[in-house]
Amino acid sequence: MPDAFYPLSSEFDVTKRAQMAVYLSGREIKLMIHAAAFTSPPKCDADPLIALDVNIVGTGNVVKLCHERNIKLIYISTDYVFAGDRGNYQEDDPVLPVNKYAWSKLGGECTVKLYDNSLIIRTSFGPNSFPYSAAFVDQWTSRQSVSQIAAKIVSLIDKPITGVVHVGGQRQTVYNYAKSLDPAVEIGKISINDVQFKVPRDTSLNCERFTKILSKK
Repeated sequence: MPDAFYPLSSEFDVTKRAQMAVYLSGREIKLMIHAAAFTSPPKCDADPLIALDVNIVGTGNVVKLCHERNIKLIYISTDYVFAGDRGNYQEDDPVLPVNKYAWSKLGGECTVKLYDNSLIIRTSFGPNSFPYSAAFVDQWTSRQSVSQIAAKIVSLIDKPITGVVHVGGQRQTVYNYAKSLDPAVEIGKISINDVQFKVPRDTSLNCERFTKILSKK
């Protein structure tokens, strides 16, 4: 995106509203994609105040700046806002996070919901190469690589839509997702019962709204 700005966190820290205001000053910004987040579930459990400052208060700072400048806001949220008891979640299904990371992201959603000129994208993505030696065989997801999800997000930028939209791929286990990135790489198998933090079992997303949006001329 040649007309976009890509500020570093050192110059556009979501926890520092005044700093962000200085960065925006003199720039004509029509759309902001807010993807900054404290994302590690076990680290959020260990230090929930950082999750609060970054994911909730920080998102509130972004919302205020967008409101003041009439900037459309796209907020990148997570499939983890759902309980994970059944999967194939639609945008208007009830949310019920199972860990503090997800609660903090849902708190971010709540702040974005107060601003009408906004779009919440619930999704799940990871690096183009799976970064771990083992993957869950009993957790289901719609996760795709960051390059795949980024392309889908870009396809929504010029669409006049607000509210919530789910973006992702087919329902599969995290293990199968990991193998799909590079079948030649050896990936071990692990259960969600083997880790010390709470993990939702099935947060796969129903992405029919996304498909319908793209199909419209």
